[in-house]
Amino acid sequence: MRTKAPVLKDLRDIRDVMEEEQSVDERNHGETKMELTYGREWDYELERLVDIIKKRDVKTVGLQFPEGLKRRGTKIVKELKGRVPQEVLIAISGQPCYGACDLDMHLLKRSDLFVHFGHSAMKTSDKIIYIPLYSNVEVKPIMEHALEELESAEIEPNIGLVTTTQHYNKFGEMKEFLEEKGYTVCTKRGDERLTYEGQVLGCNYASADVDANQVMYVGGGKFHPLGLAMVHKDKRVVIADPINNIVSIADPNKFIKQRYAAIHKSMSAVTWGIIYCTKIGQGRWELAQEIIEDNENAFLITLDEITPDRLLNFKLDAFVNTGCPRITTDDGPRFKKPMLTPQEYWISKGRDTLESLSFDTFHGTW
Repeated sequence: MRTKAPVLKDLRDIRDVMEEEQSVDERNHGETKMELTYGREWDYELERLVDIIKKRDVKTVGLQFPEGLKRRGTKIVKELKGRVPQEVLIAISGQPCYGACDLDMHLLKRSDLFVHFGHSAMKTSDKIIYIPLYSNVEVKPIMEHALEELESAEIEPNIGLVTTTQHYNKFGEMKEFLEEKGYTVCTKRGDERLTYEGQVLGCNYASADVDANQVMYVGGGKFHPLGLAMVHKDKRVVIADPINNIVSIADPNKFIKQRYAAIHKSMSAVTWGIIYCTKIGQGRWELAQEIIEDNENAFLITLDEITPDRLLNFKLDAFVNTGCPRITTDDGPRFKKPMLTPQEYWISKGRDTLESLSFDTFHGTW
């Protein structure tokens, strides 16, 4: 059983993770003894979009794609142009996009219809159309393989089940499969940031807060299950990856050690940069304000895209990111100065204990 795979070191869209790990797996089939037998296809729901454009007499359409699908944007525009009135202007957002929380507000304001591909709706709007892009990959073969890593139903009857938007069209099939194996499948819809029962995001794992000691994650890559394992440390997280035909166990120990190291380095910091993210679904003003009010040597910095190069000119000792927590946990080692989550800041200042360290998550919408 293969349990090792590349560790994610930066924040990327789930499709980028799928494609990178696919190329790695194709070089290492001897370890998995399984073949990649699918052809990935996405349903962009173009007929639906054309119908909406015509019925609403839309003049300007904005399209937003996750990073791994931007290269297909021009093809989608060409196909739409061939089906809609000639005067319709179609624009592609070139802004980075990592989730439903990450809408291009400038293009949204200038569009009669804004189409966000690759993620489920975080907040509904007549002007915004979400097209999840469900995967056509079969899930049962890898789930069968993943049973070897689970406690049997006789020993541990309860099991949690989670997945991502891309595979949610198979969620009923996943649940039925585990029930046929004798398990009691425990699922829930975590909170309003999540669209579906059993859905997880890179910043929210509330759907895994169920009465089960083991959880099966069905989806591509390790981005989501590693976060899940950090939030729910008491649960064994088995990864059934139908994209690469890999079964593994989510082990967050490396990430946790990195967080301990970042906190330790920050303890000698005098000046702090407190980052407030201006992305519509990532702003936590109250958290940023709380730290600013506590520390006279803390400075509030607003950013949309939080990257190491954008912070180089700030001659500060450490930073606190109140935006997307995955930037801190995944990209943390890339920053020249310690980058902490809000809770980690309070640990470094002695208000909270190191033992209380937990993964930073987002709840609610904008």
